[in-house]
Amino acid sequence: MTPAPNRPALHIENLEVRYGAYTALHHVRLSVAPGEIVVLLGANGAGKSTLFRTLAGLQRPAAGQATYGESLTGGRPEKCVALGVALCPEGRLLFPDLSVEKNLRLGAFSHRRDAAGNEAQLERVYELFPDLVKKASDPAGSLSGGQQQMVAVGRALMARPSLLLLDEPSLGLAPLVVEQVFSAIQRVNESGVSVLLAEQNAYAALSIAHRGYVMENGKVTLEGPRDMLMNDDRVRSAYLGV
Repeated sequence: MTPAPNRPALHIENLEVRYGAYTALHHVRLSVAPGEIVVLLGANGAGKSTLFRTLAGLQRPAAGQATYGESLTGGRPEKCVALGVALCPEGRLLFPDLSVEKNLRLGAFSHRRDAAGNEAQLERVYELFPDLVKKASDPAGSLSGGQQQMVAVGRALMARPSLLLLDEPSLGLAPLVVEQVFSAIQRVNESGVSVLLAEQNAYAALSIAHRGYVMENGKVTLEGPRDMLMNDDRVRSAYLGV
């Protein structure tokens, strides 16, 4: 994969997000350095998807700031994409009646005037997920869950991000498919793309991450390098089943 030429760090400072009277994120602080894979662990309702929606410009915060070279918190998704941020959302959100290739090409909308670049990026996506090559003309909704997840990740990569946000990419997938998807994420990262990965599958996520954070009830409650989190009794008990 070819990352965007500029690779700033992601900085999140005291971020608060509210839905009416309910506060979904409480003074969240975290960072992703260029070239890192950072995992965000937490149960359903911890605030991971809200954080990702905010970073993608889909949700305005009530307070605090997130920057990736420039501010990401103005509620403008097109600006976030232009800055090099792409979101692969939980649940995939594909267009089931459109072909696999059309779903992928939709991810390149911000580069729609660069036909040659889009063709090259499409080939890279197919190299990353060779299972999709024979399925290119099939409706995305006819694919297996694992193949649909590959399309969702590939669609985000068509935006040529330098920061990839992955929200629960292993959800509902068989162990072998999880291994394939996480291997692809690692290859994307090795090409220079930074990754922020929200996951409940702590073992798979920590096996490829450099650092991690634990979120509970909209707050960051723990952070540290991969090995520290792997050996933390709280993480082992809550997320690793040990």
